[in-house]
Parts: sequence; C-alpha cells; structure tokens
Amino acid sequence: MKKWNGFEHGINFGGWLSQCDHTKERYDTFIVEKDFETVAKWGLDHVRIPVDYELVEDESGNYQDEGFSYIQFAIDECRKNGLHMILDLHRTFGYSFDEHHVEKGFFENEAYQERFYRLWEEFAKRFSSNEDILAFELLNEVTKSEYRDTWNRVSDTCIKRIRSIAPTIKIVVGGYHYNNIESLPYLNLPQDENIIYNFHFYEPIILTHQGASWMDRMDRSFRINADATYEELTKATRDNVDEDFEGFPGMDPAARLSAEFFERKFEKAARLAEERGTSLYCGEYGSIDLSGGENTLKWYRLISSAFEKYGIGRAAWTYRQMDFGINDPYMDGIRDEVIKLL
Repeated sequence: MKKWNGFEHGINFGGWLSQCDHTKERYDTFIVEKDFETVAKWGLDHVRIPVDYELVEDESGNYQDEGFSYIQFAIDECRKNGLHMILDLHRTFGYSFDEHHVEKGFFENEAYQERFYRLWEEFAKRFSSNEDILAFELLNEVTKSEYRDTWNRVSDTCIKRIRSIAPTIKIVVGGYHYNNIESLPYLNLPQDENIIYNFHFYEPIILTHQGASWMDRMDRSFRINADATYEELTKATRDNVDEDFEGFPGMDPAARLSAEFFERKFEKAARLAEERGTSLYCGEYGSIDLSGGENTLKWYRLISSAFEKYGIGRAAWTYRQMDFGINDPYMDGIRDEVIKLL
C-alpha cells in the first residue's frame, strides 16, 4: 500500500474553527502561533483542521473573507513550521455528523449539494496553490448507510468540480457510519492517483468513550480498563452503547484486548487500498480523558503498533480540550510517551 508522505503522524485542531461558538474571540485565542510551533516540536508532520461552514458562509451562502483568513493563517503557520495540513469541512449547510446541530436536508436537497460544490470550488480557488503542503477533506463523517449511494454521487461530482481548478491536489474521502473502516469497500473507485481513503477509529468504543456525556445510553459513571477481556468489553458495550452489538468476531472472549484486534481491522482495509491503488489514512482516533492516563497510554500503544505495521498515516483527536486533548492536564504524566506513538 502507498504511504501518504507528509501525513503520517499528525493531530487535529478540533474545536478551533469547528464545533465551537463561532466567535472572533474563539478564532483568535483557541489556537495561536505557538500551538503550531508545539506540534512541530513534538515531531509531528501535519495537522488536520476541521472547519464549519459558518466560518466562511452566512446563512444565505455569501462568503465571509475574514473566515477564509483563518484558514490562510493556518496554512501560513504550517508552512513556517514545516508542517502539512488537511482542510476538513466538518459541517456543511444542511448536514452535520452530530444530530444535536439540527442540520438537515443535505442528502435530499440538490440546492444544498450545489452550495457544497461551490464552497469547495471557492476553497480550491483560494488555497490550492498550497497543494505542496495542503490536502482537502470533502466532508466529516457521513452517518447513515442509506446515504451511501448519494454520498458516492455527491463526492464524485465534488471531486470533478475541484479538479477543474486544482487537477492534482490530494482529496480525502471517507465512507458512511461515521467514517467506519468497514464502509471503505462501498466507496467508489478513486477517480485518480490523488484520492486518499479515510477512516476514523475509536474502537472499542466502550473503552475510548466510557462515561461520554453525549452518548444517550451511556452510564456517566461507567469505567473500564484497557486490559479488559473481549467478553467484558462486549457486555459493557451492550449495556452502555448498543444492545445489539455483535462482539469481537474472531477474538477469544477470554483474551484481553491486544494489538491483534487492531491489526485484524486494519489488514482488510490496507489490502483494499492496495488493490485500488490508493493510500489509507485515519483522520481521527483517540481515547476520552475519563479513561485515565494509564488506560489511554495502553490503548495508544496497541493501536499505534497496528498503524505502523500497515504504514497507515493518522491524526489523533485532538490537540486541546474536546474531551480528548493531548495537551490537557490529564495527559501530564503520559504525554511524552503518547506523543512518541502518534
């Protein structure tokens, strides 16, 4: 499988230009120059920067130059610090991965889709001259399986529209069910050699999201260790996440979580990417602060060994706050070790 050079070891700047209150104060203070310098000092090679449409569009779809200036600032800081960058459209008008945002209609409304295409054309016009360090990620985490065919059509159309302006910039595309790795085979074949297949990985979800306040069935006080058996992880997932969870096929129920689980998941996806002549990239992965430092470090060790085995580039979620911040106090005792694994 092809490695994606320059995008092997990265981190997200989540909560800066996306999933935020969209105020100038937030944009000006949450991420600043020294944060790009910190990432470079950590030895990482790129940042993934999620943006919401509100940054650059008003409700009518008119463009806001000041919003685009923050993206240009990020590109300039990446260049200054020897970093690459992914521009990720985290929310588009009419769609969000988070149902609490109440964005609806994108997959049913061609006018919303046309607005999406035009926004990406605008991004291409403004930023594609930086393609030596910049890649475009079309949309964060398509959710429902029934969106699959529409998403294939929309993403293909969007790629064609971008290509009329930026023929060779790298474009990142993920599948449905929140960029689940199992959805990759249902993506259309890459249109050209500059398409990257993307997935997100937070499994076992009961470990990485234990106690998460935004998960409807989750017991907020529930905790589990990274050395739990697959049987224990299965029961806890059924109790707190999905009562129909099928478990961990192929894994001994009495065995403890190991790198083998991650390797089994990644092997099939890596083979698919090899067959289709593309690279494989994990745009998000991480473990919630509630899991505690020791469990977080164990999980990172297991997943990172599998990433390395298959040469999969990745960006951890996330740099600061958002319940997963690598630069937050809960990481103080393990941060140096975790950074080595990113």
